[in-house]
Amino acid sequence: MSSSTNNPPNVAPPTPRPVTAAAAVAQAPAPFSTPALLVAMLKTAAKVSDLFFTPGKPPLVEIDGKLTAAGAARTLTVDDTRRIASDLIGSNQHAIENLKERGSCDVSYSMPGANRFRVNVFMQRGTCAVVMRVIPAKVPDLESLNLPPELNKIVDLRNGIVLVTGPTGSGKSSTLAAIIDKINKEQSYYVLTIEDPIEFLHAHKNCIVHQRELHSDTPSFALALRAALRQAPKVILVGEMRDKETIEIAMEAAETGHLVLSTLHTIDASKTVERIVGAFPMAEQHTLRNRLAKSFRYIISQRLVPRKDGAGRIAVIEILKSTLRTREYVEKGETDGKTLLDAMHVGGQEGMQTFDGDIERLIRNGTLDLETGLAYATNPGNLQLDMSDLRLEAESEAADPLLETTGK
Repeated sequence: MSSSTNNPPNVAPPTPRPVTAAAAVAQAPAPFSTPALLVAMLKTAAKVSDLFFTPGKPPLVEIDGKLTAAGAARTLTVDDTRRIASDLIGSNQHAIENLKERGSCDVSYSMPGANRFRVNVFMQRGTCAVVMRVIPAKVPDLESLNLPPELNKIVDLRNGIVLVTGPTGSGKSSTLAAIIDKINKEQSYYVLTIEDPIEFLHAHKNCIVHQRELHSDTPSFALALRAALRQAPKVILVGEMRDKETIEIAMEAAETGHLVLSTLHTIDASKTVERIVGAFPMAEQHTLRNRLAKSFRYIISQRLVPRKDGAGRIAVIEILKSTLRTREYVEKGETDGKTLLDAMHVGGQEGMQTFDGDIERLIRNGTLDLETGLAYATNPGNLQLDMSDLRLEAESEAADPLLETTGK
């Protein structure tokens, strides 16, 4: 009898089980409920500024300029972000076409009884990603934003252009919303806003406030502005002066008795003037400078800087105001010793201030740390010289720890 020890038994390999539809569903992560996820993310902290959804990372929120995971522990899949984007866009055909043809789109999104959001959906590496800016339910006021009292005077202006400038996320929309709200309370005007998309919702108070959204209410800023000149508003807010045509019509509106409020993505007052003038051909720039010099009232630039106590960020403000001197510098151009920054340095009595002057004030009153202030300054070297007494005092205290307690 032959032995079978050297020969493996003739056993057929196990037949793999077919994967049923139910098993496939069980293996895939459960889809998120977009509204429930947003609510959970907003509960992370009192002041969430932005929400982020990208494949390969969990949902993230930005708090005081730093990202942290929130709302769900697991990472998002390609299907997750595509589904979230679809929920946010809804039936907005213009946004769907933009995403398909241009690779990105902007929409607004709101949840009943909760926050509103400014949403940007875009393609990256062939997948959907989403960034949502949180718009507070309550319109802020100038005091709660810690803005200079000088900005209250904008409410009494009858015509001209007021520009609020700064990088993305510097609080421009909040500042403009606070100004519109103050006008709404204290004047009896017809106010028209043209936004992309509508952010803060303004109820009618003493004023009528009509808000038009790009694409759903009007195809472009320029067309809405042209129409506005026939709609008899006293105040016109333009979400952003993006191109030559919009700037031209905004100037025309200011010259014909309207108060025009708008934003630009520029870092300071001087760069704002350059951006506006540079949007026009060389042959038109001299005339444009003359018109801008006569029509501008304020150029307000903002930067958000982390507070020393870690309790969020505070707005640092530069204010250029229309005076005889600043109008001359805008019209004729800046030269050595005759710059808009020089004018703001000596214009404190007229309500003007520079970034570095505001940073110095906040360092001296303990709101900002010295090193942080220098990092956000326009001219850190000059600011360091201006703050040399504070640095020497700090070094002296560090060298003699008994100094503070003994007073010697």
